[in-house]
Amino acid sequence: MTYQRALCVLFIGVMLVLGSAARAAEETSKENADAIAQPRAAIEELMEQGGIPGFSAAVLMGGEIVWSEGFGFAHLEQGTRVDTQTRFRIGSVSKVVTAAAVGKLWQEGKLDLDAPVRQYVRAFPEKQWEFTTRQLTGHLAGIRHYSIREGLFENTERFPSVTSALKVFKSDPLIHEPGTKYVYSSYGFNLVSVVVEKAAGEPFLDYMDRQIFVPLRMTRTVADRTERIIEGRTGFYFRNRKGEIRNTNFADNSYKWAGGGFLSNTEDLARFGAMHFEPGFLEAETLELLFTSQQLTDGAETGVGIAWRIGRDDAGRLIYHHGGSSNGGRAFLLLYPEEQVVVALAANLSRANYGLSFAQKIAGYFLTPGPSDSGASPSE
Repeated sequence: MTYQRALCVLFIGVMLVLGSAARAAEETSKENADAIAQPRAAIEELMEQGGIPGFSAAVLMGGEIVWSEGFGFAHLEQGTRVDTQTRFRIGSVSKVVTAAAVGKLWQEGKLDLDAPVRQYVRAFPEKQWEFTTRQLTGHLAGIRHYSIREGLFENTERFPSVTSALKVFKSDPLIHEPGTKYVYSSYGFNLVSVVVEKAAGEPFLDYMDRQIFVPLRMTRTVADRTERIIEGRTGFYFRNRKGEIRNTNFADNSYKWAGGGFLSNTEDLARFGAMHFEPGFLEAETLELLFTSQQLTDGAETGVGIAWRIGRDDAGRLIYHHGGSSNGGRAFLLLYPEEQVVVALAANLSRANYGLSFAQKIAGYFLTPGPSDSGASPSE
C-alpha cells in the first residue's frame, strides 16, 4: 500500500468514526431534549402566568448535573438573557449554606451548639432567658423575625461587619421562652453569623469563602455586595399592583448575609445540595445533625434541623428543602437524599409565584415513580 493510499484509508476511517460519534451525540441530544421537554414547558408556563422576567433551573442526579438552563432575561433594559452562570439573589436559601459552616465548625470541635450564645458573642446583651446556637438554627431561640413595616427588604445602610448588623434587633426582648415555640427568624441567623465568626476566628464572609465556597467549587456564590461589580449578577424586578414590571428599589443586604444575603447560580446550589448525600466534606454524624428535626420542650418535633426543613412528598419520599425570598429574587433548593436528586431554581422577581410544590413537580419528571405516583407527574 502506498503512503498516499494509507493516508486516504486512515482519513476515511477517522471520518467514519467521527460520523458515528456525531450520530450518537445527535441521538443523545435528542433523548436529552425529549427528557427535558416537560419540565421546560412547566417553567415557561410558570413564567408566563407569573410574569417572571428571568428564571434558571438545574437538576442533579447521582452526582451529575443532567439539566441546566436559563430562561428569559437577566436584564430587561439591555436585553441580556439568563444563562446557566447568571447569579440570582437566593434569599433564605443562604441559611442552609450557612448551616454547612455551622456543621463544619461543630465537627471540628470549635463550636458547642448547646452552649449559651453569649459565650461566643459578648456584644449581644443579656436577655430574660439564655439560648443556644442550636436553637437559633432551628428558629427556637425567641429572636423576632423582621417585619414588612421595617422596610428592610429595601435597606440602604451598609453594615461593615456582622457584629455591627446586630444593632437592628439586639435591644429587643425575646418574643418567647427559648425552646417553647417555633417562630421563623432571619435575625436569628444574623446572630449565627457572629457565632460562626467567633468560633472560626476570622470574619464570617472570609470563612465562608475559604472553608465552604472554595472547597465545594461554588465559584458563582458570593455575598451580594452592592458596592462591587459582580459579573453575571441579574437585575432585580417586581410587579406593581397594575401588573407592570418595575426595577426594585435599592437594597443593601449587608444586614443579613447568613440569613439571606448571598448570590448564586442554580448549578452551584445543585452541587452544594449533592454534597449532603454522602459523608465527605461533612462527616456522617454532621449530616445526621443537620437533618434531624429539633424538638420543642414538650417533645414535639418542628420538622426543622439545622436550618434545613425535613419532610415527605406525596409519594412518601424523604425530602430536605428550603426556599428564599428577597428584594428582586426567589430561589428554592430541594433534595431527595435517597434518590440522590437535587432541584435548584431561581428567579429575578420579588414574590415569584412558586415554591415547594413546583420544585417537587420539576423533580417528578426525573424521579422513578413512587408508590403513590401511579406513573403520573406530580401536580401543583
